[in-house]
This record gives sequence, C-alpha cells and structure tokens, in this order.
Amino acid sequence: MNIFRLLAVGLLIVSTTGASAADNAMAQTANGFFAVYATFHPSDGIPDAAGRAIYAPYTSPALDKLLAQAAAAQARFAKANKSSPPLLEGDLFTTMFEGATSYKVGACKGDGRKGSCAIDLVYDNKHDTPTHWTDTLYLVMSANGWRVDDIGYGGNWEYANHGRLTQTLHQAITDSGG
Repeated sequence: MNIFRLLAVGLLIVSTTGASAADNAMAQTANGFFAVYATFHPSDGIPDAAGRAIYAPYTSPALDKLLAQAAAAQARFAKANKSSPPLLEGDLFTTMFEGATSYKVGACKGDGRKGSCAIDLVYDNKHDTPTHWTDTLYLVMSANGWRVDDIGYGGNWEYANHGRLTQTLHQAITDSGG
C-alpha cells in the first residue's frame, strides 16, 4: 500500500512540475507578445504585413491568417469607400482604444494544448487618473511552441473593446462586404 502512495505523490510532483514549465512557457510567449506591442504603442487598427511579421513569432497561424484577412478586407473597404474612416481604429490588442502604456503578465494556466494568461494593463496619459484593467491572452500549443490565438477584452467601460479580438476581426471582415 505504501508503494502506491509513493507512486501517487511522485506522479503529482511530475504533473505539477510539467504544469509549471508549461505555465512559464506561456508567460514567456505573453511577455514576448507584449514586448513587441510596447514598441508599437499606440497601436492603431489592423496591423499591416510588416506589423504582422513582427508579431508572427508570438501569434498562432490561425490568428495571423485572420489578421491578414482583416487587413485585406480593410484594403478592399478603403478602396470602395475613399471618404470613410477605417473599419477598425484604435488599439486592437487591448480593451482600451488608446492602448496600454504598461503591462504585467499575471497567472498563466493551461492543459498542454490550450492556455490563458491574465494581463494586467494600465493606460496613463500623465494628465488623468491611470486606467487599470485585466485582459486575457488565449494561447495554443503550435509546432513552434505556445502562441497567442486570441485576446479577451476585460474592460467594462462604455467605449471599450468588448468580447474577443477574433470576434472583432470577423465583424470587420463581414462589415467590409467580404
């Protein structure tokens, strides 16, 4: 009977260590994604091909493809509607239109195939009280490791982005007529 308890404890330690390593790998991806994000602040609308290439080491193939489709939809829309504003303006990678001026990757958790990380964000324009909120990065395990697959917007103010990034991109594609 003692050997079974010993095996159970050993399995628990191994599974906990594995989860910790996966959580750390997800946090590294999240930090890499937001390090790129910080170089582009303020972000405005759908990233072009050059912007997507810089994010590519941190985004899933599915998200990269959706961003490319949204950029193509934006180009079609702009060509057909020369006097209209873009389909999507402002920051798409956080809840706040103006974007975040700082971030901190919080707890990450997952099951080895999918995971999420809480991202504590702040927008500080140095004139008003800073705005604090938490968004969620959704990650997937790809052939190249953990990659950002979606972003859940966590802010709840009136003009915040709501839902998820992928929903916003799909809506833009639909609104473009394509």
